[in-house]
Amino acid sequence: MLKRLSISNYALISSIEITFGSGLTIITGETGAGKSIMMGALSLLLGGRADTRVVRDKAAKSVVEATFSANCRLQPLFEASQLDWDDDEIIIRREVSSTGRSRAFVNDTPVNLKTLGDITTSLIDIHSQNSNLMLREPHRQLEILDALADNEQLLAEYKAAFRSYVKVRNALQNARNEIAANRENENFLRFQVSQLDTLAPKAGELETLERQSEMLGDAEEIAANLSHATRLLDSGENSIITKLAEVRHTLSKVNFRLLEDSGEDSSLLQRLESVYVEAKDIAQTLLGMAERVDSNPAQLAAVEQRMTAIYDALKRYNAAADTQLAEIHQSLRKQLAALDTSDTDLHELESEMKEKGRTLRAAADRLSDTRVRAAERFSDLLTQTARPLGMSNLKFAALTSKGKLTPDGQDNVEFLCSFNKNQELMPVSAIASGGETSRLMLSIKAIIASHVALPSIIFDEVDTGVSGDVADKMGAMMRDMGQQIQVIAITHLPQVAAKGQQHYKVFKADDEEKTVTSIAALDYEQRVAELAVMLSGSSVDQAAVMNAKSLLDKSNKK
Repeated sequence: MLKRLSISNYALISSIEITFGSGLTIITGETGAGKSIMMGALSLLLGGRADTRVVRDKAAKSVVEATFSANCRLQPLFEASQLDWDDDEIIIRREVSSTGRSRAFVNDTPVNLKTLGDITTSLIDIHSQNSNLMLREPHRQLEILDALADNEQLLAEYKAAFRSYVKVRNALQNARNEIAANRENENFLRFQVSQLDTLAPKAGELETLERQSEMLGDAEEIAANLSHATRLLDSGENSIITKLAEVRHTLSKVNFRLLEDSGEDSSLLQRLESVYVEAKDIAQTLLGMAERVDSNPAQLAAVEQRMTAIYDALKRYNAAADTQLAEIHQSLRKQLAALDTSDTDLHELESEMKEKGRTLRAAADRLSDTRVRAAERFSDLLTQTARPLGMSNLKFAALTSKGKLTPDGQDNVEFLCSFNKNQELMPVSAIASGGETSRLMLSIKAIIASHVALPSIIFDEVDTGVSGDVADKMGAMMRDMGQQIQVIAITHLPQVAAKGQQHYKVFKADDEEKTVTSIAALDYEQRVAELAVMLSGSSVDQAAVMNAKSLLDKSNKK
């Protein structure tokens, strides 16, 4: 339910705030007073386009804010959008600057316009004369039947089955396309796999080969240097290790205790021993490395041949490294394997699609059954509801027929009607006038409101073109809807205005500088005065006042 609406710095509105209650709320005012301005401001909360021309004071922002009672059905959407949830109320705000920047907030958290619209369209429904065009759209007609059919669970099951079927169907089509493409290139594919099978590329192999090639290419020089270093360390009387042994033997004869730093004797000898042992170990290591270096021209040629083959393959398959080449090899093998088993895979996918198709068709039939029953019931209900609204000869039929499977089912729906005796049924889009369509839509809203939980509804002058007894019945219908949901009606008809539990008047006032639109809640006496003006025009006499009071009192007793 819409609890509060505040609008500031918007067109002719400087600042207004309205508190709404349950039931039927009436808004009246002279033509041009600013009722449509209010609807324009409210449409911003539904994600409507922001126009900088509505910013009254260019130095400030236009702000529209509405507070709604929380609807628990929206909690999953709030959680999915990472919005704070309040069990009591939802606050929606839209801000527009003179530069064209627009921002939207839900419970003080910024949101995009899609999220804003998803939320607010579940909270409020603005129904104007332009909205009557929806009655002529087939998918809207289907939505009406679904609302009465109470088939939400069946519709969800059908949509899930449809998505599953489409997924398998697409997989089958993709598999067929891929197999067809592979069949065209089968010989070339087999040639590529054969080449790569022979090459057998491995990730990281090229780096190892390059290291081996470098070592084999310099083998003689490496072996000579290692041998020379070994001889310097440990070969002959003048080798480093021989000299270290002589130094060690000589120092062992020195009595270091006679020197001032007598504590150094053992330390020096230990250090020298460590150098000697390390030198011996290095000499042995170098000798072993020299022995392992193999100057093998045949092996070098084999390594270089392998490297050339890999380099050629990298260029041929447009691969940056041997890792990618190995991946290409595996991918081509998989394509060839898929080609070899393609008939089996296709058969499995075809069988799965047939099974999914049977499941989908069964779900579609169950959904269709609910719509057929709802169509019959809806035809009777709408005829009974709309005939008292000045359409006594109305005949109406909601026809369903089965067609192609779509995301919404297999059903085609068409609303047919006639408004005169001896007139055959024809599509609503071809026969109904604007006023007749308005009354049909009001009747439909009334029927749906008695069956499912609708959001708050604002009727924006849907009663245009009617008067007298028909207007009184339309007002009564809105009042009865108000017992189920919150209804706000903008009207020029006193018969409708008298039916409200609350009544607001929109008016314009001038000061020395500007014209300002305001709104005021009317008490009983003010409502009588407003109804008297609506009944008689600018010249209000005592008879008009008495008629207004009678109309208001009569409506309040019902």
